[in-house]
Amino acid sequence: MAFTDHLSLSFRPKLIDCLKKYSLEDLISDLSSGITVGVVALPLSMAFAIASGLKPEAGIFTAIFAGFIISALGGSKVQIGGPAGAFIVIVYGIVAQYGVSGLILATIMSGVILFLMGVFKLGSLVRFVPISIVVGFTNGIAVLIALSQVKDLLGLKIENLPADFFPKIESLVSNVGTFSSETVLLSLASAVIVFSWAKLTKLSRISFLQRLPGSIVALVAGTVAVSVLHLPVETIGTKFGGIPSSLPSIVIPEFSLSVLKDLFVPALTIAVLGAIESLLCARVADGLINDRHNPNQELMAQGVANAVAASFGGFCATGTIARTVTNVRSGGKTPVAGLIHAITLLVIVMVAAPLATNIPLATLAAILLFVAYNMGEWHEFVRMKKMMRTYRIIMVVTFILTVVLDLTIAFQIGLGLAFLFFVTRVSMLTQLEPMSGLETFGHDKMGGKIEVYRLSGSLFFGSVHKLEELVAVGRGSVEFIVLDLSNLLTMDASGMETLKEVSKKLKEKKCHLLVAGMAGQPWQNLRKSGFLKSLGEDNFFKTTEAALDYAGKHIKQAQPAQEEQVVYG
Repeated sequence: MAFTDHLSLSFRPKLIDCLKKYSLEDLISDLSSGITVGVVALPLSMAFAIASGLKPEAGIFTAIFAGFIISALGGSKVQIGGPAGAFIVIVYGIVAQYGVSGLILATIMSGVILFLMGVFKLGSLVRFVPISIVVGFTNGIAVLIALSQVKDLLGLKIENLPADFFPKIESLVSNVGTFSSETVLLSLASAVIVFSWAKLTKLSRISFLQRLPGSIVALVAGTVAVSVLHLPVETIGTKFGGIPSSLPSIVIPEFSLSVLKDLFVPALTIAVLGAIESLLCARVADGLINDRHNPNQELMAQGVANAVAASFGGFCATGTIARTVTNVRSGGKTPVAGLIHAITLLVIVMVAAPLATNIPLATLAAILLFVAYNMGEWHEFVRMKKMMRTYRIIMVVTFILTVVLDLTIAFQIGLGLAFLFFVTRVSMLTQLEPMSGLETFGHDKMGGKIEVYRLSGSLFFGSVHKLEELVAVGRGSVEFIVLDLSNLLTMDASGMETLKEVSKKLKEKKCHLLVAGMAGQPWQNLRKSGFLKSLGEDNFFKTTEAALDYAGKHIKQAQPAQEEQVVYG
């Protein structure tokens, strides 16, 4: 019962708090913003779906179902959820290997993983992913998105574009002669509109045009050009037969334990990437509206949204920075704007689906090219000379592996490198040094029978070799080694085991280890684990001075007995 109560208390969407003080003014702002974001989301949702190897309606259904749920249950006031460019590479690979049914299962599994991450309050852990990894795979994904649009930008006659990097390059190069001049001209015109619209409207100083997204202008212009000029280019109608004007029914594909096992890694990849994307987006939103999101609530909402969207013909979703920023700049105040954005898309599907038949794929490809350009943090490559060597290595390796091999491998190796560099760095900061006479309060070291050392930093599996150096010290005439741990910050199980082993080895050499000044986390760990008793509580002292007094008295008491043994022995 207590556990259930705890869960119910922790599940609290932002929408609940926002509705308590909701006003007519807020509704007007949310309504205007929600409609704007819904219109912006339409071309992006279709483009993301097509680039992922799916039908365009899959993107729209994802934006409708996932977008509504993320706003209704999420932990951010203004975050807009839906399909994102970051998933294109992963989804395309899953569809190519496991089919659409495999994608649906993987997305539902990722939803369960995301929900559990929120339940167990792992939202804050996502922030520990190094920024070098995030930049590396974000730039890598941007390159892959741009590369995947070459076929539609040029109108190449390629039936199925391979998912892997080198086969994809080979296929594009070998078929470059099949380009369509009409498609190329339409792509160039669409790209010019999308890339230059913001600057042109800024020069015009017309507020209405400034609020109108370039992607919508390009979409309408491209569709009109195809309809009026009857251009021989590939459209949504010729490729997919149009967009249905009704919502899909729920679909749960058949599965087995072996299939679930095969899909676990792809599902985990979707979940981790979705968590990172959504929480980074939420942090950006916090900065724009001076608010603070609930990361665990956001993850739970993302989990429910992914599971539901996949069950209704959609695919993976997350928080989207472009649509979230558009929401804030358009006046969105509360999650109601996100709900209206989803309803707007639903109305468009119900009413205007037949108009989508002549939307050219070349225009959608140009819009995705713009998304890829804005997604990449290209300035980080310019700044690399000013960054630490470890940052450069992690970022470049993650970037190259994302492009050439696979995002999952890139993320794993990037984390592995970050972990290795971190361990190495912390290990270097851990130092074992002899203490001078002034530091030992001027105590007599009994003719070299007492040695005093200070261990500072962290005693963990990567630095225990520093402590093992004491075994080499404990030889000859040394009877006591006093180890000052007042500057020791942390200690793990490996550190405790090593401390015990070093003490044991020194005893074999008739040398006693006295530990002084231990406090904080190391002291608590020793007490809780029972190591304090196994090492002997008499060997621990609050201060180095107390340990030296004990060692000095013990040596003085032993000296008369030794002299008597020499005279009368």
